[in-house]
Amino acid sequence: MSNRVWISSIQFSDSSTVHFDKNDIVIIVGPNNAGKSATLREASQMLRQKSQKGKVIQNIEIKISEDEDIKDYLSKISIKQYQGDPEPRYYGYGYNIYGGSISSYWINAEKSGIGELYPVFANFLTTEQRLQAANPPNSIRLTTEAIQHPIHYLQRDDKEELRFSNYFLQAFGMDLVVHRNAGSIVPLYIGTRPTPMLGDDRVSIDYLKEIEKLDLLNEQGDGMRSFVGVLLSAFISNHSILFIDEPEAFLHPPQARLLGKMLAKDFPVGRQLFLSTHSEDFLKGILDSNAENVKVIRIKRIQNVNNVCTLNTEDIHAIWDDSLLRHSNILNGLFHSKVIICESDSDCRFFSAILHSIYIGTTSIAPDILFVHCGGKHRIPTAIKALKRVGVDVRVVTDFDVLNDENPIKYIVEDLEGEWSRFESDWHLIKYEIEHKRPELLTEELQKEIFKVFQDTQDRIFPKENIKKIENVLKKASAWNEAKEVGKAYIPAGNATQAFEQLNKGLKSIGFFILEIGELECFVRSIGNHGPKWVSEVLSRDLTTDPELEYARSFVEMIIQ
Repeated sequence: MSNRVWISSIQFSDSSTVHFDKNDIVIIVGPNNAGKSATLREASQMLRQKSQKGKVIQNIEIKISEDEDIKDYLSKISIKQYQGDPEPRYYGYGYNIYGGSISSYWINAEKSGIGELYPVFANFLTTEQRLQAANPPNSIRLTTEAIQHPIHYLQRDDKEELRFSNYFLQAFGMDLVVHRNAGSIVPLYIGTRPTPMLGDDRVSIDYLKEIEKLDLLNEQGDGMRSFVGVLLSAFISNHSILFIDEPEAFLHPPQARLLGKMLAKDFPVGRQLFLSTHSEDFLKGILDSNAENVKVIRIKRIQNVNNVCTLNTEDIHAIWDDSLLRHSNILNGLFHSKVIICESDSDCRFFSAILHSIYIGTTSIAPDILFVHCGGKHRIPTAIKALKRVGVDVRVVTDFDVLNDENPIKYIVEDLEGEWSRFESDWHLIKYEIEHKRPELLTEELQKEIFKVFQDTQDRIFPKENIKKIENVLKKASAWNEAKEVGKAYIPAGNATQAFEQLNKGLKSIGFFILEIGELECFVRSIGNHGPKWVSEVLSRDLTTDPELEYARSFVEMIIQ
């Protein structure tokens, strides 16, 4: 056990307060310029001196635990040197403190901040620091000198070296090897760890020569160096609190996800980790760990106020146990100011491309909007719940046939915070009138059409194109299939049309947009394909000026407001 410091709560500029345990892993997410990095920076500054004022954070509460006298604790992890003063100076990893001030800082830590004790108990890991952590430090006398660099921990402890080598092997397929006899420095090498020959050990000349045939870590790319720097700082040091802004920087998505999982799964007990991230992959890695001490805080900036929503362990499990959310990009919505949920990937591609085309050649910046799909309209309520829980502004776009069934339209309305009773009677009238219109084919006509397909087929194995013909015939027997191809024009005139106009206006007011034209392909009827093929053909056009896409541009401008 050792003396510890932790942040017990943070009060944000919206006056909300989030409480923390001493071993929490706190992930801060949100759109650009919401205040993620500022939160880390201001929390770090206030930890040192509580009187510091922030724009995102109003106040923090600090707690300390004392297993022994603070000077006795520092004596164990530091070098003491007298320089003519009554008290010695304490030197260690990143700090140089005069002994005469230590007790005062410790006594006033909870009230005023930890002052010059900050580098003993906390570290704000900058981008430069994580890269430099891979550089060889000067060698020290391990039995008597205080640790001056994270690599010294690996140099001193064989088990720690092998543990970190295993992390590196998982990420990059190579071992991480400490060279303990390189003269005045302690470099790290990467590659396949040499095996000592019979009679040799790790200090034998032949073994050392084999190590030096490997590649130096500090000569590799930023991704490898940053990965090692983050893990060394997180797992090795004596710090109680670690702040890291964008730990996924320089990493490819698989390594970012692995890093997130490693940090959440193996972070030392009794320490706090505060992270900000823009990476869906890194966040998914954190959630993959199933750690019980994770909090996700989403920050959304409205003018000069930073509004926060918090997901605790129970909330995270509720989201992450759903296969839709685990295997989709819906969580990417945490990093955007607004999310528009569609039925399919084709819808997302089309609307996203149209949105981009609207801003081509203008001086305006396209809004920070993400289009996501959830594999069909029946999964939309699940996606809404997950995003609403963390304060994401959500809109929904569906085909016209969402009106066919109370499930999911009722649940979409309710999850968008609408009152279904307000819409129910209009919906019942529309549904009744559509279903009582004569379909294109009656039962007798349907039988004839299908029988004709079989009569015209001579192949031993029924051709796929004939299956398609039968599917098309069956669609003609359903009023809703025809309605989906026509949209609101299929609704009978009179009361039903009036009911739709009223229903549609109310749904738009809660962010629910039904395609009045029917379905996606009705935006450009001159193209005969469906789904991805249709989208590919449309995207080959000039989306900015094509007159047939004028209604599509107007529709997208409406839904992004």
